Amino acid sequence: MKISTTQYELELKHPFSISKFTRTSTPLMLLKIQYEDVVGYGEASMVPYMGESYETADAFLKLVDWNKITYPFNFETIIAYLDDLATGQPAIKAAIDIALNDIQGKILNKPCYEIYGADLANMPVTSYTIGIDTPEIIREKLKDAEAFKVIKVKLGRDNDKEIIDTIRGLTNVPLYVDANQGWTDKIKAIDLIYWLHSKGVLLIEQPMDKNNPDGNAWLTERSPVPLLADEAVQRLADMDKLKGVYHGINVKLMKSCGMYEGHQMILKARSFGMKVLIGCMSETSCATLAAAALAPLCNWADLDGPWLTKNNPFANPPFKNGKYLLKNLPGLGLEGVTPDLFPYTIS
Repeated sequence: MKISTTQYELELKHPFSISKFTRTSTPLMLLKIQYEDVVGYGEASMVPYMGESYETADAFLKLVDWNKITYPFNFETIIAYLDDLATGQPAIKAAIDIALNDIQGKILNKPCYEIYGADLANMPVTSYTIGIDTPEIIREKLKDAEAFKVIKVKLGRDNDKEIIDTIRGLTNVPLYVDANQGWTDKIKAIDLIYWLHSKGVLLIEQPMDKNNPDGNAWLTERSPVPLLADEAVQRLADMDKLKGVYHGINVKLMKSCGMYEGHQMILKARSFGMKVLIGCMSETSCATLAAAALAPLCNWADLDGPWLTKNNPFANPPFKNGKYLLKNLPGLGLEGVTPDLFPYTIS
């Protein structure tokens, strides 16, 4: 195998604020793996709170004995091998998994969505995320969301109702809400949830602290809309502690170490009777196309990464009527890759 990478700073169109922090860009490690004469692409989106960086990603890639990864790929074995090399670091592991899935699809001459049994007729609409901001900036952000059929709203500070009222003054499209653990009082939270329900909110992610299962379970028992685990779930091993605490989960490939384990999490959630939102970090077309291949297996999608950024290095994914319109191309179907994007070769 030949491994090439590039460090890439993905710039956001607007400062992105959630309940506990704000950022204006996200460091990415873009990955190219050449297996014989087939090339696959992957991506690690290293949002600061996950603890990964260019340095940790580069060091991890150098630990990998690429001779141990041979086709046909056994993804369960590959992920176990990567976990044995180092704990954590799910984003760079996801980049490897995504690139190998891209290669597998190209060898089989099948799209990744077909390999995973996803019927494109079941593709959900994807939401456009509005971070916490002033009413004036929120109105500007909504102009960028005109092609979307659902708006996802970040809440969790002291101006939650002002944000929702601002949005409702301009559009009546359905809303998703992500509180990012921002609510601390369960009585106030359940009152707010009922108010949000009256405003057309269809789901709420991570209402209270991930380490407060009792509080989240109390809300789940009483909520008129589905409550989803986000920060409370990363890997497949986290799933068993979620039954009865949430109605569903948010699967993100940057947390699940990629497509294989993300798919396993979807299947396990279904076995628990839970619903699934597939989401993304700040990502390019590469990682969001990987997630879109699994999206038809989910109830909801939040794969807006390419539209929230100013410098997506690839072609934007095909998009129509609020949905990804995946092409019948082998692998991820990633387009717009330029020859000079991967100057650094590891092996």
